[in-house]
Amino acid sequence: MSDNINFEISPRSFTRVLVAVDEDDSHSSIRAFNYAVTTAKRLNAPLGIVSILEVEDFNIFDTLSPEVMKQRRSQVTDDLARYVNKARSFGVKEIQAFTGEGKPADIIINDILPEFNPDLLVCGSKTKPVNERKKIFIGSQASAMAQNAPCSVIVVR
Repeated sequence: MSDNINFEISPRSFTRVLVAVDEDDSHSSIRAFNYAVTTAKRLNAPLGIVSILEVEDFNIFDTLSPEVMKQRRSQVTDDLARYVNKARSFGVKEIQAFTGEGKPADIIINDILPEFNPDLLVCGSKTKPVNERKKIFIGSQASAMAQNAPCSVIVVR
């Protein structure tokens, strides 16, 4: 055991922060955004904000309707612009917005992380009730990002 704790502590600071926000503005997503914005401002770090349109959750008729898909994409873009404005008004100087379509964890890990290259990913996790007494404690997308992202991940509840 003593060999495991025989090391020097070196300061660790994050230099680029990416936050994933849900298209439905869930409470945990907003909390994750608050944490990421506060951290980016405190560290004077660039902030990336990503929102993924989860097309798998749509019914088949919505996915076949160009008007519906255009409206959903527009809503994600508008919401993302609101997040960018909130971060900017809070004092974050460098902000980059990202969107995508598909499973959030897959798109973020395979497309957004390599492009933005953060050393910290912040995400929320919805709690889904299984029954009255039992809950799933971490969402599948948050769990997938925590397990597979090549950078540190903070899951905010």
